[in-house]
Formats: sequence, structure tokens, C-alpha cells
Amino acid sequence: QVQLVESGGGLVQAGESLRLSCAASGIFFSINAMVWYRQAPGKQRELVAAITWGGVTNYADSVKGRFTISIDNARNSVYLQMNSLKPEDTAVYYCKADGVRTLISGTRDYWGQGTQVTVSS
Repeated sequence: QVQLVESGGGLVQAGESLRLSCAASGIFFSINAMVWYRQAPGKQRELVAAITWGGVTNYADSVKGRFTISIDNARNSVYLQMNSLKPEDTAVYYCKADGVRTLISGTRDYWGQGTQVTVSS
């Protein structure tokens, strides 16, 4: 079984920064990519940023230039540095591991439990 544990959410004021972390634990052979999603109240879950295990990144237009995704392969962890936060960034942020290859479950995706980010104006 693979588990993803997120941390780093909280309440900040507009313009401030937060750093989210997501650590993958369990027994697995490889992960294709790690992705951050967010879901605001009443809205659909949306992709924020993604990074392949090799370090290729992709960002939503709304966060380009403000958010940075990075990966620590040795620690099986992904980070999301969020700068210049805006009230519209308020959401529950979820970490997802894409294409996790395990012996028991084959290859599948896993989700974390989510962490709340609230940005006040």
C-alpha cells in the first residue's frame, strides 16, 4: 500500500508565501509523476502543477510565475512553493502520485488526504 501525506497548509494574508510538502511512503518500484491539484468550495478540482520523476514541470496559467514545484527523488517527496498568494488561491490542495508501480497492485494512481490553504485579503 502506498500512502501520500501532505503538510504545510495554513492561513496567510495575500502576498505571503506557503510551502506544501507531500511524501510518498510504502513499497513501490517507481512513480511517473507527482501532481498538485486544488479544489475550492463549489468548484471542480483543478491541476495546479505537475512534475515528472525526471524533473519536467507543468503549471496552470493561474499560478505561473508564482508557484514552483520541485521533487526530491531520494525522499520520494514533492514540494509546492507558493509565493504572492491571492485570495483566489484558497482551496484544499491535494497531492497525487501518477503511475505508481507496485508489486501487489500493479500500476495505479494514489491521492493524498488534502491540506487546506486559506488566503485572506
